[in-house]
Amino acid sequence: MKKRSASIFSSILLLVTVTLQAQDWANLQRYKHQNDSIQKLSPDDNRVVFMGNSITEGWSQHQPAFFENTSYINRGISGQTTPQMLIRFKQDVIDLQPEVVVICAGTNDIAGNTGPSSLKMVLDNISSMVEIARANEIKVILASVHPAFEYPWRKGLKPNEKIPALNELLKSYAKSNDILYLDYFTAMTDGANGMKNEYTYDGVHPNKKGYEVMAPLAETAIKKALQSK
Repeated sequence: MKKRSASIFSSILLLVTVTLQAQDWANLQRYKHQNDSIQKLSPDDNRVVFMGNSITEGWSQHQPAFFENTSYINRGISGQTTPQMLIRFKQDVIDLQPEVVVICAGTNDIAGNTGPSSLKMVLDNISSMVEIARANEIKVILASVHPAFEYPWRKGLKPNEKIPALNELLKSYAKSNDILYLDYFTAMTDGANGMKNEYTYDGVHPNKKGYEVMAPLAETAIKKALQSK
């Protein structure tokens, strides 16, 4: 009886989640109030927005000191794919008028979170975000996708092969378009295209030590971007 009740509860929770996603597929409400508040603050000449998924969102939880720099704004949303980020890019990045945006995206596309997606589709969505940012005179830092040998929640998709392939596309695109490429992958891989055990708690998401590796890499890239004014 208890198992049946738990099953019914899980089904109801799933239905509610799917319904909410259908109503706000890109989760435009997630940062709406924070964005409205930021807009009322005095402009920050060196504002940096971090656009991404759970790896970006989790940064504020595992290494909150990094975002004590009030110029840094976290706009990561867990589970998101690049089409969802593209839809919310205007309100969560452009409208905040940053000097720099750090885009870190693509792993959830490979995981199929919002349906099948080719690497070209991922690159197309990311390049569209880049073009929108540049049209608004915002400097772009394009981050690599983090290493992952397998997705615990959806196995058999070979992210250990697809992530390096996507990173090659991103790196080539960045080089061809004079964009700063932020290479988290090389610094965090275990040599077999997975993430080093000491940097992760589940093989996909960084732990505190993982974010401590990422922070100086991001800050170096941000410094270079700001110097290119």
